[in-house]
Amino acid sequence: MNAQTATSNVKTSKEQIPVNTSKERYWWNLLHYTIAITPDFNKKFISGTNQLTFTALQTGNTLQVDLKDPMRITSITWENLRLPYTRQKDAYFITFPRSVEKGETHAVLIEFEGHPAAAIKPPFDNGWIWAKDEKGRPWMSIACEGSGASIWLPCKEVLYDEPDNGVDFSITVPDTLTAVANGRLRSKVVNKGGTTTYNWKVVSPINNYNIVPYIGKYKSWHTEYKGLKGKLDCNFWVLDYHLAKAKKHLLQTDTMLRAFEHWMGPYPFYQDGYKLVEAPMPGMEHQSGIAYGNGFQNGYRGKDNISGTGWGLKWDFILVHESSHEWFGNSLTSSSHNDTWLHEGFAKYLESLYTAYVWGNEAGNEYSLGTWKRIKNDRPILGTSTSDRYYKGAAMLHTIRQQLGDAVFRGWLKGLNQTFSHQTVTTEQILEFLNQYTKKDFTSVFSQYLKTTQVPVWEYRFQHGELHFRWTKCIDGFAMPLNIAVDGKTFQLIHPTTQWQILPVPKGDTNSLAIDKNYYIKIAEQGSIDK
Repeated sequence: MNAQTATSNVKTSKEQIPVNTSKERYWWNLLHYTIAITPDFNKKFISGTNQLTFTALQTGNTLQVDLKDPMRITSITWENLRLPYTRQKDAYFITFPRSVEKGETHAVLIEFEGHPAAAIKPPFDNGWIWAKDEKGRPWMSIACEGSGASIWLPCKEVLYDEPDNGVDFSITVPDTLTAVANGRLRSKVVNKGGTTTYNWKVVSPINNYNIVPYIGKYKSWHTEYKGLKGKLDCNFWVLDYHLAKAKKHLLQTDTMLRAFEHWMGPYPFYQDGYKLVEAPMPGMEHQSGIAYGNGFQNGYRGKDNISGTGWGLKWDFILVHESSHEWFGNSLTSSSHNDTWLHEGFAKYLESLYTAYVWGNEAGNEYSLGTWKRIKNDRPILGTSTSDRYYKGAAMLHTIRQQLGDAVFRGWLKGLNQTFSHQTVTTEQILEFLNQYTKKDFTSVFSQYLKTTQVPVWEYRFQHGELHFRWTKCIDGFAMPLNIAVDGKTFQLIHPTTQWQILPVPKGDTNSLAIDKNYYIKIAEQGSIDK
């Protein structure tokens, strides 16, 4: 089954607008940002402009942009007119002198400045990073996934609406430093007064928190990956004293790209290239400019605390995990924060799929099961920021994969990335696509794992030469196939529901029952559940 067939009835669009979107955001669609900034390291100060280009989806005259204290907007210009605006907390409301009619395209130029909030322990807290490298030289960047880019940049602070035509980003820095950003370097301009302006361009849609500057004493090199869509430009920017070590360690990038293209199809941003940039934080999934701070070593800071299996020491955690977000998080972006498991759950599971691609399915399974110890079941995944977005989301995907088999599961992932490339999506769309692609109904599975904290229990008993079984501790109507072997070795797929079912058992096999360990469930013999 191809993706076109599977999605003939699936609703797709560039943006899925959440129902609670304010009217000042709803009526217009973001097309492009043209950003120019000059950071002052000594003063911890930023000044700059952002030209925001948009088209009207409906007629309107009040447009909302967002910028958090202590940053402030100093001027807004449209068609050579200074526009009035009001501020309510972090929201700025811009009033046009006439109605902007549906279908019109316009640009407003926003000037801004201020001392942005500083990050203390990025990316686990958000803010501008004013750091120094090991030689005491300035090293700057930003971490803002949680807070949003409005902690430093006036923007449309939503997930659902990305600039359809990308971003132009100019960064002016002292000529002793280099400024790196998303996309491709278009030009480097040497200015008077000892500064240089680096002009970068992103042609793909990009979410706000991925727009990022990296400023430091960088050296770079370029390679080409021969991928599914031809030659992919790969560029690596590291601090000058790490160049030799980094070149050797990051050879595994080629394997990572090959593994992910195997599972999900082409890298989503061939036009903008793949880039990895050494950053003053552990890592972040900045689109076409991955932030890397793992010390050029395998594991996470040299350890496999994530799975505890040892498999995580065979590859670089930050390289693999953050790069996986190029497919889930950057190309397929959740339309609201309610659905961010679509970023984190898929990215977490792609670590297991990478391990399986390189070392085989048993290795991938061991890694996956090793991460389940981190599941808390403290809050439902949908609509919350629980860490179960990562680990339980990945566990659900691993469980679904067992029911589909690798060929169908891989086809589903490829279909998702083909159908929803460079779009914002909802959980409902992903489920609808899964159901149509597989011709099976996973609605109760999604509800069970994403909307509740219950782990479904497969309850069973042997009676009169029969195996009796059902699902319990679950939602009404829960139904999920399960792979078992009543003789301990010959596995078969059964179809439990919340009602008791019966399976004949060959004589002598009542003590040999085996249940596939790759399902995130609990198992209990009848009468033992509450003991």
